[in-house]
Amino acid sequence: MTNNSSAAIYAKLQALGIALPPVATPAAAYMPFVQTGNLIFLSGHIAKKDGKPWLGQFGKNMNTEQGKLAARAVAIDLLGTLHAALAVNGKDLSHVTRIVKLMSLVNSTGDFTEQHLVTNGASELIGELFGSAGAHARSAFGVAQIPFGACVEIEMIAEVS
Repeated sequence: MTNNSSAAIYAKLQALGIALPPVATPAAAYMPFVQTGNLIFLSGHIAKKDGKPWLGQFGKNMNTEQGKLAARAVAIDLLGTLHAALAVNGKDLSHVTRIVKLMSLVNSTGDFTEQHLVTNGASELIGELFGSAGAHARSAFGVAQIPFGACVEIEMIAEVS
């Protein structure tokens, strides 16, 4: 187990006004998460606003600050799925030993170059919650489109005890 006690992680979430959502139903033929050994792979989660896909394209009708909020919203959904994945084995977020990697897809025009800054919205929240165990490797890509026209999609890999 990490130095993150169960109470500490969930207290941080509560202090930030974050309620973890339930696992979303997959929109196609895939699993929301798969665990192999001590790694949990979370499928890509799209940004949602008011329960619906958060639509937009950076460089066209969205700016970087809006993107950071969208990426943060995705991180909250990812954490809800990670919580559910751990609960399968009677565990909780205190069993996260490391957030290993995030991969972010940012729906953007060809001339938008701040995908890395958009993705910071997710990375900063994860770092705030998990401290040094939240420091992760990351990729951020600009793409021409994301399912449903969502502005951001992020997947995550976590190591657990």
